Amino acid sequence: MRIVVALGGNALLHRGERPDASVQQANIDRVSDALAALAHDHELVVTHGNGPQIGLLAMESATDPALSAPYPLDLLGAQTEGMIGSLLARTLHNALPGRRVAALVTHTLVRADDPAFERPTKFVGQVYAGNAAKALARTRGWHMAPDTGGWRRVVPSPAPHHIVETDTIHELLSAGTLVICGGGGGVPVTADPDTGALTGAEAVIDKDFTAALLAEDLRADFLLILTDVPNVYEGYGTPEQRPVLDATPGELRRGGYPDGSMGPKVRAAARFVERTGGLAAIGALDAAYEIVHGRSGTLVRPDLTTA
Repeated sequence: MRIVVALGGNALLHRGERPDASVQQANIDRVSDALAALAHDHELVVTHGNGPQIGLLAMESATDPALSAPYPLDLLGAQTEGMIGSLLARTLHNALPGRRVAALVTHTLVRADDPAFERPTKFVGQVYAGNAAKALARTRGWHMAPDTGGWRRVVPSPAPHHIVETDTIHELLSAGTLVICGGGGGVPVTADPDTGALTGAEAVIDKDFTAALLAEDLRADFLLILTDVPNVYEGYGTPEQRPVLDATPGELRRGGYPDGSMGPKVRAAARFVERTGGLAAIGALDAAYEIVHGRSGTLVRPDLTTA
């Protein structure tokens, strides 16, 4: 079975943790243990988030006195894709002796006229207290929005339309390679309508939407979205909270899940199932093997029709 796995950025750097390389390496060791169990029996394509990491690089770039201007988000995204991809590739290489593993920096086409460029919604970086957030908005020109425990930077997140390196990923899979790609949603680029020339875009693409598109284009059988909770929950954080164990795309879409947390995950899973008839699931990183085998997580399945 061909499985596209989407790892949440907070699975690689947990909320509140110091962003040290050693901390991320320890988390990725745990990630690789979960993925290695699946890789023994299935073809894997692994994508990952980069919200905490790109926020850290953006702050460093903005305060570096050697720079005349901060690095743009597309290049910072490429840096995170290379860094996290290298950590994953090394650890999976060690966990799967003899298995080919490749980390590929990929570019994702977006539309220059996407309305998302005018409405930043994608959280990146750490949580700030109110006064610090106001100061960053004033001095850096950053858009800030409330998040759990404080405020975070938000940036444009246009919809992905095509992964430029899809054919290369196909070839790597055909050669038996475990491919790590589409990190942070891929490096966002626009294409000249006449020449096709690529230009970086000031944005961060949602990695779950890119994973769903990638899974569709690669004709995957299963889209597995791994995060830091064991299920999708109705009424999350309320006394009426209950786990959703099984749902159709329509049922998920009617759930009203918020954009800042579970919303993109349920929409990505629903899109993949609707467009391919395959299966998707959302659940906890440590339960990846159990989720694929129907013993954990939230399964998203096609609507069953009657003749």
